[in-house]
Amino acid sequence: MKSLNLKISVLSLFACVLASNYGRAQQGNVTINQDKKIATLLDIKKEMNKNDTDSDRYKIQIYNGNRSGAGTAIKEFGDSFSDWRATDTYEPPNFKVWVGNFRTRLEADRALKKIKSKFPAAFIFRPKK
Repeated sequence: MKSLNLKISVLSLFACVLASNYGRAQQGNVTINQDKKIATLLDIKKEMNKNDTDSDRYKIQIYNGNRSGAGTAIKEFGDSFSDWRATDTYEPPNFKVWVGNFRTRLEADRALKKIKSKFPAAFIFRPKK
């Protein structure tokens, strides 16, 4: 009985080794045929995504007040966070400091969680056109 189990084990091991060699033996070449204009379209899309004035994006406001306070907020933000760029915007009668250009609300929420540690009054919004 033991010799039968040993023979079955050896035969099973041999079959596994043989099957694994056949499984790895497949080789081939992949050729991708695509229109040359696709690369151009991708470049255009990248440029469109860089547009800071796109109203379909989310931003975080970290400051609302006078000009000197806005400058201070931008400096403090730049010292604390290097992942996002802060910009000031004038909407009479106040200066506002906005951060980021987030594609999704989830992305903005994750950033807000980090930013609130330094700027507790920060909030997410979508700018008007």
